[in-house]
Amino acid sequence: MATLWNKGTSCTRQVEDFTVGNDRELDARLARYDVMGSKAHITMLQSIGLLTKEELDTLLAALDEIAASIEAGDFRLEEDVEDIHSQVELLLTRKLGDIGKKIHAGRSRNDQVLVDIKLYLRDELLSLRDEVLALFRRLQALSERHKEVLLPGYTHAQIAMPSSFGLWFGAYAEALVNDMYLLHGAYRVVNRNPLGSAAGYGNSFPLDREMTTRLLGFASPDYNSVAAQMSRGKSEKAVASAMGSLALTLNKFAADCCMYLCPNFGFIRFPDNLTTGSSIMPHKKNPDVWELVRGKCNRILSVENEIALLCSNMPHGYHRDYQLLKDILFPALDLLHACLQMTDYMLGAIEIKPDILDSPLYAYLFTVEEVNRRVLAGTPFREAYRQVGTEVNEGRFHFEGKPVHTHIGSIGNLCNDKIAALMREASQW
Repeated sequence: MATLWNKGTSCTRQVEDFTVGNDRELDARLARYDVMGSKAHITMLQSIGLLTKEELDTLLAALDEIAASIEAGDFRLEEDVEDIHSQVELLLTRKLGDIGKKIHAGRSRNDQVLVDIKLYLRDELLSLRDEVLALFRRLQALSERHKEVLLPGYTHAQIAMPSSFGLWFGAYAEALVNDMYLLHGAYRVVNRNPLGSAAGYGNSFPLDREMTTRLLGFASPDYNSVAAQMSRGKSEKAVASAMGSLALTLNKFAADCCMYLCPNFGFIRFPDNLTTGSSIMPHKKNPDVWELVRGKCNRILSVENEIALLCSNMPHGYHRDYQLLKDILFPALDLLHACLQMTDYMLGAIEIKPDILDSPLYAYLFTVEEVNRRVLAGTPFREAYRQVGTEVNEGRFHFEGKPVHTHIGSIGNLCNDKIAALMREASQW
């Protein structure tokens, strides 16, 4: 197998298979970022005299060819090549000879994989931001469109107080604002440059790490070379934490949809082509999409803990355990993108039931409204509460009229414009 660390000896095939694992397949995602990091690195090497201008131009042209093959979908890791770093260097050496061998001066695979992963995660977080914004806008539009349609609210899964579809959709829109804060926090953790930290202890070459930071668009370097290496695992955990917050929002919304779709509730519906049926019961319309969103998000919620457990009990510096981080995080990112996109897609076809509260099932939904009406008329709260409770127990309770809620964040004052302003600010990164 072609390896960057080969010194004339090689591992047995059994050891190679075990240590490489699934890395070659996962590394395919990092190909374009490995080229980006290499271009920045060699530009810096030329600036400090380790490459001539002609050598730099030759290497940049060859790297551009590799980048074009990646974008065209033609790039492949060859069967006996260990990882993406080895493949890129092999292609350069095969094409350019000794010039290609100069590309690795001043760096290690440790900082190479770190910069690749940080560039990859930075783009993934930006994609998640855009998908969250699309879903946020969808939820806010639904909140405004259905703000007058009342809905029963529940606590302890028992009928509680009046809510509305405007309040329900709007609640999940605002929850996404908090998720956006955490995505931004993860972005800030990721958006620092480890290139030049080498194997964790810097390098005797006069590397210009500020230059590679500018070229790669990072906010700053990871200054301390040991701290740069310690960011492996920390970066992934920060991303997983933000993903978990977002997954929890989607999970709860999916659980609501499963419940509201049930004929015992019947608050919402979707076209037949967005639900599934039963192999034995012809009347069934199953919420398979929402159940899978719920289940996939539960899996995403476990990722942060799995990363934490993987990265604990190791002293500072690189350990091969870190290779497994890609196995944990990369598939979880795919799940989250799919759940966000599917949630937005399903909401494009949601139908809501009007006049839900006309049903006698919800007669007691207005007990608090009646208590408050009596308090406003001068009855002490505890006495009004006792009176209404007695009427409920004796089957005499009756409420006329509609709830009037006007305070900030209530069914009559959704504050969607203020929530939109929060999201605009939260998503500026």
